[in-house]
Amino acid sequence: MNETDGLRAVIRHPNPAEEVTTRERCSILESWNDDSDPSVSIARARVDPGVTTQPHTVDVDERYVIVEGRGVVTIGDLPSEEVKPGDVVVIPAGTPQRITNTGSVDLVFYCVCSPRFTNDGYTALE
Repeated sequence: MNETDGLRAVIRHPNPAEEVTTRERCSILESWNDDSDPSVSIARARVDPGVTTQPHTVDVDERYVIVEGRGVVTIGDLPSEEVKPGDVVVIPAGTPQRITNTGSVDLVFYCVCSPRFTNDGYTALE
C-alpha cells in the first residue's frame, strides 16, 4: 500500500527513556500511537511487583498481550483470573478493569487498542 492508499510502511523503534509512570500506577511506553493510523495503538505497560493498577475504563476496545511476569486481572463482572506470558486479555470499550502483579518481577504486557487510544478516553474509577 502506498501513502495515497492510507497506511504507509514504517518501522518504529520505541525509546525506553520515553517510558512514563501514570496515575494508574503503571509505566507506559508508547510503541505505536500516531494520528496517521487512527485504527490502532500499541503501548507496552509495566507494573511493579505487588502493585495493582487503578480501576479504570477506556473508551476503546483493548487487548493485553502478556509477555513477562504473572498477575491477576479483573475485567467487568468476570471472576478475577491469573495471567502469564502468552495470555491475551480482551477488554471491550467501557469495561472496568485492573491488573495486579502477583510475581517477584515486573509484569509486562502490550496494550493493543482499537481505535487508537487517547488520554481523553481514560476514566479513573477510584
